[in-house]
Amino acid sequence: MGHLHIKHHWLGRLLASDPGRVRFQKAGKATISLMSAVFTTLLILRLSGNDLLTPAIVSGMVGMMGIMIVMDDSKKEKQITTLLLGVSAAVGITGGSLLAGNLYYIDVLMILVIFGAFYLTRFGVRYFSICMIGFITVYISSVLSLSSDQLPWFYMGILIGVIYAFLYNFILFKDSAQILKRSIRSFHIQSNLTFNMLIKGIQDTEPNPKRIKNLRKTVRKLRDYGRTVSGNLNAQDIKEIWPGLDTAQLRLYVFDTGMLIETLTESIYKLKKADALEIEELRRLLVWVIACLRDARVLAQNYDKQDLEEAELAVQGLRLAIKDLLIQKEQPEGWVFLIRRIESIANHVVEGVVSIQESLHEGKSAQSNQEDNEADDDEDDSTDNKKELKPSTKKAYQALVAGIIAIIVGQIISPTQPYWVLLTAFIVLLGTESVGRTYKKGFERSFGTIIGAALGFGLAKIFSGHSTIELILLFLVVFLAFYLVTVSYTMMSMFITMLIAFMYDILLGGVTLQLIGERVIDTIAGAIIAFAVSAVIFPKKTKDKVADSIDEFLTELKPYVTGYVQSFREDVYVKDLADNAFTLDQKLQSIEDEAGPLLNRPETISNSGIARWITIFTAINYYARHLVASSFRGNFEYPEELKETFKDVEEKLEHNIDTLSKLILGTERTGRIYSLKKEREQIERLAPNRDQAHRDLIHHLYYVWRINQSIVALGIDMGAEEK
Repeated sequence: MGHLHIKHHWLGRLLASDPGRVRFQKAGKATISLMSAVFTTLLILRLSGNDLLTPAIVSGMVGMMGIMIVMDDSKKEKQITTLLLGVSAAVGITGGSLLAGNLYYIDVLMILVIFGAFYLTRFGVRYFSICMIGFITVYISSVLSLSSDQLPWFYMGILIGVIYAFLYNFILFKDSAQILKRSIRSFHIQSNLTFNMLIKGIQDTEPNPKRIKNLRKTVRKLRDYGRTVSGNLNAQDIKEIWPGLDTAQLRLYVFDTGMLIETLTESIYKLKKADALEIEELRRLLVWVIACLRDARVLAQNYDKQDLEEAELAVQGLRLAIKDLLIQKEQPEGWVFLIRRIESIANHVVEGVVSIQESLHEGKSAQSNQEDNEADDDEDDSTDNKKELKPSTKKAYQALVAGIIAIIVGQIISPTQPYWVLLTAFIVLLGTESVGRTYKKGFERSFGTIIGAALGFGLAKIFSGHSTIELILLFLVVFLAFYLVTVSYTMMSMFITMLIAFMYDILLGGVTLQLIGERVIDTIAGAIIAFAVSAVIFPKKTKDKVADSIDEFLTELKPYVTGYVQSFREDVYVKDLADNAFTLDQKLQSIEDEAGPLLNRPETISNSGIARWITIFTAINYYARHLVASSFRGNFEYPEELKETFKDVEEKLEHNIDTLSKLILGTERTGRIYSLKKEREQIERLAPNRDQAHRDLIHHLYYVWRINQSIVALGIDMGAEEK
């Protein structure tokens, strides 16, 4: 059973999807909490002889939102926020019911709540959650015009919702260790699937473009898995599952495995083109290395020691083959370096696996005193210019203006449900810092709403009168909406609209085309208002936001690459490079996300140069990832005079990165940038060759030069002068 996923590709794909089942568990908890709160409240209401249905709906909403919108960092903070949601919901119900007779007061209250939702985020993410549930409950109570004798039932429903949210989030489903274990399993399965594809690629007689395309797609997915696993790692869970292992070891292993697969994917294609894989022995050795790493049960307590020994032998065989190639009179040009990189990273993976197994069986970690460096969540705000408004304040003012316009528009186009436009504008502004992202989110929400309205109206008509079926469908679409929220915002919007259609049919005894059509128009109107306000009030151009994201990437890159170079001239242990590499990955993903609206518009790409930026920073990230495999290899031998050269390289790299950052941000229009050709020639001339030294210095500096070449190329494009 343990290797079924290797034999059956489709089974592996299924088992590896949703690493750790994080999305499944969160969506499942939200749906179960919703159902439990609704049915419990309904039961109490019926036993009390009360025919009210709306307290059960509010109870379910609180139970659901208590799972989905609690986003604090620590468990204790999440618990406090969950309890505060109940207080906010009760205040919202009370305020909405007291002010229901005066629409102007309700309008003012809703606008203030929306303003506070964005403004107060500077003090903590919980304030957004508190304001959000307050907004929803004010909206519900104002529409229902609740009487004072009905309020206790709603308070009861809110209490039940909070209890279930707390129960499912912190008592029944608190197994973060199991989530980590499942995440690692998903990562292993996805890795093994990719190893299988690589073996087939090596065995192909001719380069297969379709296989290469699928491989690159799979590698991108594996990198996402790696980021997910890295995000789930914490010392307490690791100690519970794998005693003796520490966070750094596991994170490094995940990174190295992903890096090896990425290197193999690119290298095998190039080796095929160079006819290098026509050498049968080389082809056999590569397959042997890959198969050994695929079959090794790295984290198993009862691992087979022979598996690791065979993996070590396979890597050693590849190393000997490289040596034979290098001593030939007619050395093959170009592609030997690719084999050396494969050997280097494969050896690093094997060393990591050996270290993990030693730690697991000795009951102690191979590394100690690992410090967790946590970034301050408020760093962005604290580094802002004091004369400028903070991003949270700008967003709050945008929400204020959008709220006023949305209420006016809502009263005009939909007097019976005037706040739906406001709700849409509020949601579209959420998490969109640039004009392009606001447009993209507004379009996705509008498109998803149109599709969902058509499907929801059709299904509601078909199953109208069959309450049980509609209730099942209602809970199903809730689950799907939350399960897909991080995958496709359009799909999430579609399922939410279907949910509304089912609720209308159940509550109102039928849903009309006019009613569902009004909700579509309201949604489109809210999206247009959000986009227009973001484009006029404190607008943040998409290109400027991309530049900010690039600056964050370069800020992370600078100590990463200069620290690596420093380790050659000083006895410095370069630690946490794997952690930093994952951070660089996240920063690159942020650049791509922010650039998405521009990349989807061909007429804009040619004028903005964004596509070239993305290409170059993707290359820089790829080169930087290769440095991790070299960072733990000391004992480099070279003449004393090269120490000053390394110092010059370090200083010039730092200068180049700073210069490029200023050029991209637009704070400078020109500058001086160093090619490092002189330093590279000096190092390569004086460095001992592979036979004279324990480590190959030239080999380990190759990707430093590639990183600098990329920085120089982009700097020259933007007006810098090469020196």
